[in-house]
Amino acid sequence: MEVKDQVIVVTGGGSGIGRALCERFAADGARAVIVADLNAAQAEQVASAIGSRAQARAVNVGVEAEVQALVAEVTAQHGRIDLFCSNAGVITRADEDATNADWQRHWDVNLMAHVYAARAVLPQMLARGQGYLLNTASAAGLLSQVNAAPYSVTKHAAVAFAEWLSIAHGDKGLRVSCLCPQGVDTPMLRGAGGTGRKSFLVEGALTAERVAECVVEGLRREEFLILPHPEVLSFFQRKANDYERWLRGMRRLRDKVMSSGS
Repeated sequence: MEVKDQVIVVTGGGSGIGRALCERFAADGARAVIVADLNAAQAEQVASAIGSRAQARAVNVGVEAEVQALVAEVTAQHGRIDLFCSNAGVITRADEDATNADWQRHWDVNLMAHVYAARAVLPQMLARGQGYLLNTASAAGLLSQVNAAPYSVTKHAAVAFAEWLSIAHGDKGLRVSCLCPQGVDTPMLRGAGGTGRKSFLVEGALTAERVAECVVEGLRREEFLILPHPEVLSFFQRKANDYERWLRGMRRLRDKVMSSGS
């Protein structure tokens, strides 16, 4: 898929990876880039900086009615949505004893937002026999986030749902990619899930612009897994080849991370 002349929606478009995606899609000639974000001011700022081809929308992706309204409004204005980037995400550094409210927030944003997007946009894509979904998950969805149980679990679910969509609809013209970066220099990483502590993933973190570049390359090749950090594939293969050894290694990593307070 080439993004030139495409109508593209990006959730979480007000900052981080979402912002970089919006900027890159516009630079590559997208017909329209819809910058959707919970923070309306940030969405407006990004859209204004991009120019006339960008439009801002305030949306809470954890509320299905708002996602449905977003898709309906964009479709009414532009006639279609070619690429929907379900990118918004949240993280809280907590173990299994995270509050029920924190668990629910992670489910709503990190998983159900992908479900809501698919429900809203799939009918038009399947009717046309073409369309593209880019779901942002995380390397944590293939491996684990050793100091964030709700994040790790919901990102695993996000990968599983993207995989299911590709299986169910891949022969009907739908293309699905799942973006699984490791550390990316974004407000989410720098904020350390609200703790203010430096994340252990800061070392080796990529810029959001580099991730956007990898996304464009992955969309062009129509790859399911888009891995800006190539080492993630090696880690994933090691996990599959010897699960017990991998678990032992991850326990050592967790001990190191938790003792350092990162």
